[in-house]
Amino acid sequence: MEPATTRAAPRPLRADAQRNRDRLLEAAVELLPQEGPHLPLEAVARRARVSIATLYRHFPTRETLVLAVHHQEMTELATWADELATTLPAEVALQRWLYHLGRYGSTRPGLGDAFRAAALAGEELLEQTYKATVDALDGLIAGAAATGHARSDIEAGDVLLALCGVWDLPGTPEANAQTDRVVRLLLDGLASAR
Repeated sequence: MEPATTRAAPRPLRADAQRNRDRLLEAAVELLPQEGPHLPLEAVARRARVSIATLYRHFPTRETLVLAVHHQEMTELATWADELATTLPAEVALQRWLYHLGRYGSTRPGLGDAFRAAALAGEELLEQTYKATVDALDGLIAGAAATGHARSDIEAGDVLLALCGVWDLPGTPEANAQTDRVVRLLLDGLASAR
């Protein structure tokens, strides 16, 4: 029997280092919709008012920075799913969250590719991000199924994978309309036959 390997928990950042990391993420969030997944790291550091060395200390590659942004935002969306589930009828919570998620993806270039990669396994933070999103959607689907407004035989990962396709669209009004049509199609597929 092989010994179990355990990872040491990362040490918490000093307060000033945490502020710098937060400012870098905030700057990346602002720049990502315009620049896409190839956002210039120098522009992120400049907007965050830190040196490029500080950026690289926190995010050694562009991909780690983009992934950190996706993780932060998808974790927030997962929390929002919980809030919707407690404040709205189950079917309305599911609809509102899926419409928002569909449109959100078009403002985050590269997110669809990242989630498709996560579905095939890979980077741990990406897998955590994907799992948080799938868990949130599973909860919303289960809530709607419990009230008879959704099928119970649909897996959130399948819905999410189908939704990833619209994330390759630009954030134009025409693309947003197409995204809404795709989300409606997914919701129709989720609806119970009642």
